[in-house]
Amino acid sequence: MLKVNEIEEGSLILSTPALEFVSGLVKEFGPKIDELLNERKKKQARYDAGALPGFISSTVNIRLEDWAARPTPEEISDRRVEITGPVERKMIINALNSGANVFMADFEDSNSPTWKNCVLGQKNLYDAVRKQITYTNPSNGKFYELKDKTAVLFVRPRGFHLKEKNFLIDGKPIPAMLFDFGMYFYHNAQELVNRGSRPYFYLPKMESYLEARLWNDVISYSEQKMGLDVGTAKVTCLIETLPAVFQMNEIIYELRNHSVGLNCGRWDYIFNYIKTFRSDPNRVMPDRDQVGMTQHFMRCYSLLLIETCHRRRVHAMGGMAAQIPIKNDPKANELALQKVRNDKMREVLDGHDGTWVAHPGLIQIAKEVFDENMPNDNQIDKISVYNAPITEQDLICLPKGTCTMAGLKKNLDVMFKYLQSWLDGNGCVPINNLMEDAATAEISRAQVCQWLRHNTSLSDGTKVTEKLIGDLTEGLLEGVDPRRAELLASFCFQQTMDDFLTLRLYEEIN
Repeated sequence: MLKVNEIEEGSLILSTPALEFVSGLVKEFGPKIDELLNERKKKQARYDAGALPGFISSTVNIRLEDWAARPTPEEISDRRVEITGPVERKMIINALNSGANVFMADFEDSNSPTWKNCVLGQKNLYDAVRKQITYTNPSNGKFYELKDKTAVLFVRPRGFHLKEKNFLIDGKPIPAMLFDFGMYFYHNAQELVNRGSRPYFYLPKMESYLEARLWNDVISYSEQKMGLDVGTAKVTCLIETLPAVFQMNEIIYELRNHSVGLNCGRWDYIFNYIKTFRSDPNRVMPDRDQVGMTQHFMRCYSLLLIETCHRRRVHAMGGMAAQIPIKNDPKANELALQKVRNDKMREVLDGHDGTWVAHPGLIQIAKEVFDENMPNDNQIDKISVYNAPITEQDLICLPKGTCTMAGLKKNLDVMFKYLQSWLDGNGCVPINNLMEDAATAEISRAQVCQWLRHNTSLSDGTKVTEKLIGDLTEGLLEGVDPRRAELLASFCFQQTMDDFLTLRLYEEIN
């Protein structure tokens, strides 16, 4: 009935009681997850046929009525700078020591979900919760350990769409979200409470309030099974799909016993915009580098999130700064850092209560901007800086810009470099002075598919054709293992793009 491929170092994590706890989650909630995934397919089919996402008439009362989520714990009242990264041991120590307010340990977009990465990631977090995590670099002997004061730990499990193929129940892979959440919760929830803290989570890629309702049921069930009060665990939901932006009030409402905020997951949001409108030739996205937070649909998304969160008395978290400090080019480095300052200034002045960075070198810059403009722990009392209601059209209008040959080449280059690294077990990759993860690779992949499907004309007049993509791909994949090259290239030529890159690629990793 139950099959688990053992990893010696993970024997503590893969204990019989822990496996039974996760199995209970799967039996209780696995069928409902399948139902919700089927609803996603039906919804996308409607978008492919020309329907548009929008606010839901049946939940209008939730949007209009006055209500608030449970109060935020004092421990996370101030979240002005959060750093994210995979669940690798040295990364966890450095991130917790980084000076950020929060570290989000990621089993999702910045983690290649090999069985070893996922199980050892749980062991690393087990040790981090107990303040016993250490690491010695085998190449130089450098020793790493936690400081007395560390960032607050959040954990991001994988999304609804992903499976864990190394854990079988009735011969079927289980939902990866339940493995990641269940293992962490079982091993650490009570320990965190004993230490005066509690379990905190980031929940990714939801597309509806019904998915938030299921997460709430999973969390409440787990709290009751572990003998904890309902509401002990706290979550921040990433708003990184186009349908979800129209249901932010409803998502907080469903999780109101557990919610402490929403986050602008802007890279996945751009990808999901492309995926939602993949069949519409009139909504072709320009170069990804041209789609920033000052584009009207992106700015409205951010402002609506702030307004919604503050009305419901939870944190409105800003988006990721993906830049990496450039050591060998001072001029380019200063230009990159200035982009970070400008981005964080926009966020804090608009009303965000905190922001994300991908690299420790950006923490001080982000802190300085927020410290200067947000003297209190947060600015939840700030409701809105927008002087008109944000409409459905504001949130779906096409961004301005052009499709260029340089953009096409960059998309292919980023996609192929990232995916090869992901297949090799590394889900967080520096490319062209940016930290790329699955979300940014998805943008690149989706743009290539969209431009080819609609025979897009580039700014120099060149048409995006299969021959053009084939010629560019051949050069970029020269020397790559033929089977891997064929797999990677196949993503460029899909008439209907896969929902997620990682679904098919996951079958290729151990």
